[in-house]
Amino acid sequence: MRWAVVGSPIDPLGIAVDGAGVCRVQFAGLPATVQVSADPALDVLAAQLTRYFAGGLTEFDVPLSVPGGTEFERAVWRELARIPYGETRTYGQVAAAVGESDAARAVGVACNRNPIPVVIPCHRVVGADRTLVGFGGGLWRKKHLLELEARVSMERDWAL
Repeated sequence: MRWAVVGSPIDPLGIAVDGAGVCRVQFAGLPATVQVSADPALDVLAAQLTRYFAGGLTEFDVPLSVPGGTEFERAVWRELARIPYGETRTYGQVAAAVGESDAARAVGVACNRNPIPVVIPCHRVVGADRTLVGFGGGLWRKKHLLELEARVSMERDWAL
């Protein structure tokens, strides 16, 4: 795995790629045991994240190499990737979409184990009453990401 750091309004993000694609996005920078590497795939991801946070990118176009996860978690991560930019789903809606309608809590666990947050948008999942609950990066980051996407969506839809 090769790592880099990209600045963002939600603190530095550690990003990693392997031979197949993007495999990690980590809040609060790099793990202590790794060093920054040079890699064109890291440059592409860093540029896309920078554009995303500036409001200029609504869909990531990078190959993913999603490590690990149970069959259920991987199904949840695939479903998260289908949630459109600027929209949200509840944990229950995601559970139903993967065929496990009683597994809303397990969806929360899968979201917390998402190895590629932001790119695989677990921040777009909210509580049954549409409140912000549970986010491995902290609720303030989830709120920031949702507000960014809501603002960009409104500007795009209303040509502001």
